[in-house]
Amino acid sequence: MKSRILILLLLVVLPGFLASAVCAYYLVPEWAALTASYQNYRLVSESPNAAEKKILIAKTAQEIHRINCFAEGVGLLLGGIIVSIGIQGICILPQKPLDRT
Repeated sequence: MKSRILILLLLVVLPGFLASAVCAYYLVPEWAALTASYQNYRLVSESPNAAEKKILIAKTAQEIHRINCFAEGVGLLLGGIIVSIGIQGICILPQKPLDRT
């Protein structure tokens, strides 16, 4: 019984937690970069004498950060789903071995 719990912890819960942690680690600076890039895009697009090329460059830069944040957020959520599957697997394990007589 304890070996099943250990297997679920090592092969499901821990990797899911690590995936969530890594994605969260990379999401935080990417979110800051997205915020700065979006502010730059707003300033450039609101400028009355901004060239179309500068606006497109600023828009593309903020879209790149937006896609990266989306990808890291999806990884964070999927890691959480994997953790919850592992915890559910531990919870539904039978408490006592079945009597096979």
